[in-house]
Amino acid sequence: MRNIKLTTMDQIKPNAETAKELKKDGKPTIVLMARWHALNRCKSRLSREIGAFQAAKIQKKLTEHTIKVVKEIQEEGLADIKVAIDGIGIKAAKRWATLNKIKTVEIQGPGNLGTKMKRQFLKTNGEKNISYKRKNPILLIGTDLPTISHLDLIKAIQVISHKEMVLGPSTDGGYWLIGLSNKLLDPLSIWPFSGISWGTNQVLQQTIRLASLNHIDYKLLHSENDIDNIIDLSPWLDQKSFQLSASSYQL
Repeated sequence: MRNIKLTTMDQIKPNAETAKELKKDGKPTIVLMARWHALNRCKSRLSREIGAFQAAKIQKKLTEHTIKVVKEIQEEGLADIKVAIDGIGIKAAKRWATLNKIKTVEIQGPGNLGTKMKRQFLKTNGEKNISYKRKNPILLIGTDLPTISHLDLIKAIQVISHKEMVLGPSTDGGYWLIGLSNKLLDPLSIWPFSGISWGTNQVLQQTIRLASLNHIDYKLLHSENDIDNIIDLSPWLDQKSFQLSASSYQL
């Protein structure tokens, strides 16, 4: 079977006027919420279908692709980047970050997804306050999207420049991106994620409901499809030879 291919939209650069406006609004930080690509440390549902080794290889490709896309944004001066990783110790994480030319990396820490997200918003906000003497927007993204592109992140940065919150819905009922503006971060007085059923198809719906109850001005981006199960791989595999069989699947 053919190898999986990570495809993206055309990497169209923002024009000079758009780039200037984005930089004027304050450079956000994009935090990659990553899982370490090792056996039985990532892609648990996919592992049960195609095996832990193959699932880890897919996670590695997805993470590398996401880093590449985010680095393009950083190189244009439109955002800082940071990786918050789970499933690996801090010393090993720093070695990996050095190899990938990532300046800032840390461990996600304990707790459910909501706790980990809140931790990153708080810590990153504090770091930005020290560095820039002001609190700029923060975007959190996952590393499970083979189609995430330069344009997706540009759009998110544009939206968060005039909205309080931006969400990128995923087809499984969660979201592949969430961003909070400096208005919500200074201070973090409203936290619209308490009581959410993490890991279910109700995450996006519950987040939107809580945002509305707290009068948060938000906007949704387009939907994306996370790779969680073997069926999610089908758009990136040869359709004629694709079979839902772990024994026949090779990366």
